[in-house]
Amino acid sequence: MTACAECGFEYDLALAPRVSVLAKGHAREYADLLCAEPSVLRQRSVPQVWSPLEYACHMRDVLLVQRERMLAARRRDTPVAESMGRDERVEHDGYAQQKPADVARQLQDATLLFTDALDLLSPSDWERTLVYTYPERAERSLSWLAVHTLHELRHHLLDIRRQLALAESP
Repeated sequence: MTACAECGFEYDLALAPRVSVLAKGHAREYADLLCAEPSVLRQRSVPQVWSPLEYACHMRDVLLVQRERMLAARRRDTPVAESMGRDERVEHDGYAQQKPADVARQLQDATLLFTDALDLLSPSDWERTLVYTYPERAERSLSWLAVHTLHELRHHLLDIRRQLALAESP
């Protein structure tokens, strides 16, 4: 088991069957946070750190990409999970210009698409693998993919809360 040095999340693969329920709860937390003033949601505390809205857009796209990776691993033996181009998407998809209410709804929909696919995994599907290229190239199980996605959800909630706290401080 490894832990994220920044947020403390522990990669416990025993969590995999519970990711669906936990992810839905986190999607509601994102929706609640996206009710803040739009100008605050679009604000970056420093140029190299995403705004709360940009983090939420990123998370929406992560859920959609992870679903596609999961489905690919069910169709083919050990597919490669190519980079999603996370940094390029911020500009190419205009994350900062999107409407927070739309992003909240889309993130919840993306969560449902991801969790619906998770809920259909058979016991043997959880062990199917793909080659994941981040943070290092390694063969990973769908159990790991589910837990990693949960980590992304939790970690970026922390990022959003930090940015909102900075915006509120004098």
